[in-house]
Amino acid sequence: MINHTTVIKRMKPRLIINTFFKALFLMATMFGLLVLGILLYRIFTQGIGHLNLQFLQNLPSRKAELAGIKPALIGTIWLMGVVTPITLLLGVGTAIYLEEYAKKNRFTSFIQINISNLAGVPSIVFGLLGLTVFVRALALGTSVLAAGLTMSLLVLPVIIVASQEAIKSVPKQLREASYGMGATKWQTIVRVVLPAAIPGILTGGILALSRAIGETAPLVVLGLPLFLAFLPKSVFDMFTVLPMQIYNWTGRPQAAFQELAAAGIIVLLLMLIIMNSIAVLIRNKFHKRY
Repeated sequence: MINHTTVIKRMKPRLIINTFFKALFLMATMFGLLVLGILLYRIFTQGIGHLNLQFLQNLPSRKAELAGIKPALIGTIWLMGVVTPITLLLGVGTAIYLEEYAKKNRFTSFIQINISNLAGVPSIVFGLLGLTVFVRALALGTSVLAAGLTMSLLVLPVIIVASQEAIKSVPKQLREASYGMGATKWQTIVRVVLPAAIPGILTGGILALSRAIGETAPLVVLGLPLFLAFLPKSVFDMFTVLPMQIYNWTGRPQAAFQELAAAGIIVLLLMLIIMNSIAVLIRNKFHKRY
């Protein structure tokens, strides 16, 4: 029989290894937080002084003291107004079909693999696709619609995968109870499955839209202007977005424009915080019900 002393001798190396890796992972976490803290400190110290009503209402200018972010802010709202309904409708609809209606065979497995692979494709590839199809083939130009369709293709795989996982997580007992009450398959999906899956769908959707709102590479490939002094009035108008305006200011050598870029980053962060806060409120509401 193994006595207590032998057990302690055998456990001692394992405990040392466990302590080492625990400290290593803690250091890695603290390093990431430290870098993030330094980045946020630098952004806020440089940009908070320029963040005022004039900055939000003024048009871009070659003079830093007169430059504003209004066209980029309005353009970002226009872009998200196109991307959000397209991605949510197509993404959730595709997830419902694959999980609830499609038969499990090689063809659906092939589709699943390709959707997962598309989620990892570099964003610039989607920019080239949008340039070829939407800007040139469909002659949409550098419009809100062309950019919105391109960014929708970029984030659509993420929303599909997240929606599928959310639908899979709905307990089978809920479905069976619905069928037992005489509900049809579609009624069960709409009234039982989707409400229960909304928290997971929203989580994936907000993460995907957050990626779309901050991407620059596809928009650069599409040829969006870096300097625009008017507001879009429809989805067919030329426009610019916050990441493009920030990219333009960071390329200027003057320190004043670097500070304007920091102020633009703060505005972009606030938009992301608002989006995530709305998603959290909706998730909490449905968590209480289901």
